Amino acid sequence: MIDFDEKIYFYGLAIIPILLVLFLGVQLWKKRIQKKFADDTLLKKLAPEKSVFKPVLKVLIFLMAMVCFVIALVDPKMGTKLETIKREGVDVVFAIDVSKSMLAEDIAPSRIEKAKHVVAEIMNNLVSDRVGIIAYAAQAYPQLPITTDYAAANMFLKSMNTDMLSSQGTAIDQAIKLSETYYDDEDQASRILFIISDGEDHQEDSQGEMKQIIADAVEKGIKIYTIGIGTVKGDVIPIKDDKGITITYKKDSNGETVITRLNEDNLKQIAEEGNGEYINGENTAKTVKYVTEFLDTMDKTTFESQQYTDFEDKFQWFLIAGIVLLIIDGLMLEKKTKWVEMLNLFNEKEK
Repeated sequence: MIDFDEKIYFYGLAIIPILLVLFLGVQLWKKRIQKKFADDTLLKKLAPEKSVFKPVLKVLIFLMAMVCFVIALVDPKMGTKLETIKREGVDVVFAIDVSKSMLAEDIAPSRIEKAKHVVAEIMNNLVSDRVGIIAYAAQAYPQLPITTDYAAANMFLKSMNTDMLSSQGTAIDQAIKLSETYYDDEDQASRILFIISDGEDHQEDSQGEMKQIIADAVEKGIKIYTIGIGTVKGDVIPIKDDKGITITYKKDSNGETVITRLNEDNLKQIAEEGNGEYINGENTAKTVKYVTEFLDTMDKTTFESQQYTDFEDKFQWFLIAGIVLLIIDGLMLEKKTKWVEMLNLFNEKEK
């Protein structure tokens, strides 16, 4: 199997017919000039060792060298072996709070940016685990289904903001419900849900309903861990213009400035009932280290086997061939070769 990394360089082959046309043009021009001074018979006597075939051969070798260089630029790869890769890991879903309270700046640069940074750092330390992302405010929204594509996960993560969901509030229960649809492997031994939030829950559901939702998730093998973002002291919620300048602060129905605080008690209760743990996310390095270490201790499941062809670069062979052809072209003289002349392969002997 052959693959090419930079196919755009195939356009470089267009130079070959251009060079060929230029060569033919030069040869015709030489013929016309020579005829002004002497006829063919006299020219052969004046330059008996000049070969008719050598100039053509030199051009062909030069063009072959150009073709080799173009192919080298295309970077051809050839499949040499077939391998079977078995991936073992844990299914990890991140439910990120994108309600307006996450705009508070008691954690620099803001709660939402801190939450995204923590999740990004955790994913950077994963190896073969599958990840999924949920965004939630008053409702939960599937941001990225379960996948091993960390590049795509990071791309979706960066695009998350507090304006992506029109309905505001904080419905942690909706995020837990939605997470149940993410774990598509019935044989997966470890299912982890991280809720990254300031812990404020504005839903009017009774405590019993929340407990039942958590219990249902636990019954399906999901362990719920919570990561608290924010401070207990709290902060105001800035409202900014398009340039990022604060123009006012969020106010309640009575016109009072809203102070949003980290509700650790709520997050701890959710984690306890979800057979998980609560983690304070203020220190990113400690949070990432803790999460990475306990994920390493989880039971791994083989969830994907794929075959792929391992390609090896072959551009160097064409590069070497091109250089060798250029050296041959440079060393080749346009005079007749003695042993070739004796064979008279190209009918160069006078009769």
